[in-house]
Amino acid sequence: MSGSIAQGTSQTHGNMHILHFVVRLPQRMEDVWPAVATSEGLGDWFTPADVLEPRLGGAVALRGMGSGEVTAWDVDRVAEYTVEGGGRIRFHLEREGEDGSALRFTHEFQGEEETEQRWRSRFERLIEVLGRPQA
Repeated sequence: MSGSIAQGTSQTHGNMHILHFVVRLPQRMEDVWPAVATSEGLGDWFTPADVLEPRLGGAVALRGMGSGEVTAWDVDRVAEYTVEGGGRIRFHLEREGEDGSALRFTHEFQGEEETEQRWRSRFERLIEVLGRPQA
């Protein structure tokens, strides 16, 4: 079974944009966690994390997004990064069935750089990366 990306939603409040996605994955939460909560994992499908201190209040620098801090951290469940210029990016994992998980994603940002289609492409890449046999 491969992953699937539920329809994303987009809201605008003044100059603040909010994107939401639910990505259903055939991998367990603890197997998906490194993809959203480590420098290597983020670099495989999203963008390199030049700095990522894996703890609440830790420093983070996401290439092309900006630098800031880890604003939520619950191991194997929630990783949230708030970066100057890039807004707030939240990955929330939930168990789904025996061996699957749902990734609930939110991105709050200002400006026009990010789009629903751009994130959809990133999540397609995440599904591809997670589906590769582990070495």
